[in-house]
Amino acid sequence: MKVKDLKDDMHNVSVVVKVVSVSQPKTVQTRNGETTIREAVVEDDSGRVKLTIWGDQQIKPGTTVKIENAWTSTFKGEVKLNVSNKSKITTTGEQPTRSGYTKKQYYPKQYNGKKQYYSSKSGYYNKKYNDEMNEEE
Repeated sequence: MKVKDLKDDMHNVSVVVKVVSVSQPKTVQTRNGETTIREAVVEDDSGRVKLTIWGDQQIKPGTTVKIENAWTSTFKGEVKLNVSNKSKITTTGEQPTRSGYTKKQYYPKQYNGKKQYYSSKSGYYNKKYNDEMNEEE
């Protein structure tokens, strides 16, 4: 499933996404007692979505993860993805970017103090990919 396909009140959702950012954990009171949550932003080549992590699962910005057994909700008209300790989050080797390229296809070279990514297939510099990658670092 892709981020653009997420709708309100979906269950058992599985997606592969890149973690853009993760907030510091905070403790909240629920009807089942206190729990820890983290807010994150994740994306794939179809878009971005906010992710709420209920419990103690950990993710790191810049990694690509496969999320299984998640659910969606809507807050202030915006669809959000949610995971709990019952959800499964695994790190994958693939690194999707907004432009659809993967880090496996590009390798960095230093040029004027910035990393410049070149295609391992064609050997050519890709300006759009470089701009995206340098923004993330």
